[in-house]
Amino acid sequence: MLAAHKLDSPERLRAHLAQGREVQEMRADGQGGWHWQNLAAGDGLPFEPPPRPPLTSAKPLFFAEREALFRFDGGTFYGCLPEIEPKVLFGVSACDLRALAYQDQFFAQDEHYQRRRRQTLLVGYDCGHSCAGGFCTAVGGSPLVNQTQADLILRRNGHGGWTLLVASQAGAEAIAALALPQAPEDWTAERDADLAQVRAEQGAQAEITAGIAAIQAASVEPERWEALGLRCLGCSGCTSVCPTCSCYAPLEQREEGGALLHERVWDSCLYTGFQKEASSHNPAATAGQRVQRFWYHKFGTAFAERFGAYGCVGCGRCDVVCPGSIGAHGVMTRISRP
Repeated sequence: MLAAHKLDSPERLRAHLAQGREVQEMRADGQGGWHWQNLAAGDGLPFEPPPRPPLTSAKPLFFAEREALFRFDGGTFYGCLPEIEPKVLFGVSACDLRALAYQDQFFAQDEHYQRRRRQTLLVGYDCGHSCAGGFCTAVGGSPLVNQTQADLILRRNGHGGWTLLVASQAGAEAIAALALPQAPEDWTAERDADLAQVRAEQGAQAEITAGIAAIQAASVEPERWEALGLRCLGCSGCTSVCPTCSCYAPLEQREEGGALLHERVWDSCLYTGFQKEASSHNPAATAGQRVQRFWYHKFGTAFAERFGAYGCVGCGRCDVVCPGSIGAHGVMTRISRP
């Protein structure tokens, strides 16, 4: 059972957590975009979550877009593990927290990723309304933060204030000195009402559920995938903004002095040569095959069983960035039609 407290303002909580920790929060850049920013000491700007999931998720804060893994000087390997200071991610949406839980499983044995996770306190927030283009409720998600996926949870309550939910021991220890009063008992009913509200706003999402059913039944003809492939520019926009995509490639280069630096960089399964083998055989030689593979990773039965959830959290970012209009709604609509 979550512990619930009354909170006079998120800003007070943020200032408290900033004592001894770096705090990052999603902020508008003044040009229509939103980005994670390091907050200066004493930052007093009001906490205001973005109106829809920004194109930059929390993924690159843990799975770096490019990072060194080791060096080799010809005789000895030297690890390049990052030095991480305690950090707070303040105001992570439920869908991005769900994506992080997915990545936690994928990178469970990766020390670079896990070092960052162990040092990060996650403060999530409940969505009281659906974001534009969001469909989290259709893919097994929720606008409410899962208590296993955050340390603290912020939510606007029906009394014009805030409720703070404590979801982990780390979260409880982080706020112990605040001595916050207990929240009124109606917070659970209010959360249920928020969930019902978002479900109503998102609607049945019939094209999403029908498309998922078609993928899991393997009933989509190859010709239809190839037609979708004609729309794919191989730009990697969707895989870059997707919070659950985790493909990477090795990159090696000589440093001054002759040592070999081994890095990993984000890659995309939609690139022509991503699956090309040393023999020159390519099991995904056509754009249609690559598009099919991508969506089977998001909604295929095998991946859902392995990770306990779909590889899509319903954030709608791919719909925003795809120049060929084959984000989630575009693809699911096309493959679910007779």
